[in-house]
Amino acid sequence: MSNVEPDTRTVTAFAGSRRIASGALDDVARKAFASPDGSTVLIFDDRTGRVVDVDMRDVEGRASERAASPIRKPGRPKLGVVAREVTLLPRHWEWLSRQAGGASVALRKLVDEARRARAGTEQRREARDAAYAFIMAMAGDAAGFEEASRALFAGQAERFHELVAAWPADIANHAVKLAAPAFEPDVADA
Repeated sequence: MSNVEPDTRTVTAFAGSRRIASGALDDVARKAFASPDGSTVLIFDDRTGRVVDVDMRDVEGRASERAASPIRKPGRPKLGVVAREVTLLPRHWEWLSRQAGGASVALRKLVDEARRARAGTEQRREARDAAYAFIMAMAGDAAGFEEASRALFAGQAERFHELVAAWPADIANHAVKLAAPAFEPDVADA
């Protein structure tokens, strides 16, 4: 059995300033590199806005694994349960051991509560950072880049949209799509 893990990211590929594909990494990578037109192809992670380094051997390895019969792994792979090490002080372990369901259940509940409590703020920050990483890579030398960056970080959606509208359409559209959650109002403010 191969050690190649499935890649569940969604990505968007560009050849120069033209968007060529969006979707699952493996599908997009095959489309992006199937018919090179001489342009540099960049594939961006839709969550982080960063360029993804694609090794086509991994893409093909995952395709081969999907074609082969599935091998049952121990644990709860359908739930996505992953065992990792956690280092805590003795008082933390004592508290966790007293919780209903044990340490794992208590930790999952604590993480879920924290994620819900900060969901809006984290989502806006991640969207802002993703949009910035993307525009830095694709439009870092474009007219209005500095002003668009300032508008993005200041939460000025209209100004951001005005400034990126002057860029190539596919780049502007993707920048707006990545930045959209950064401009959403906080639920607590509504």
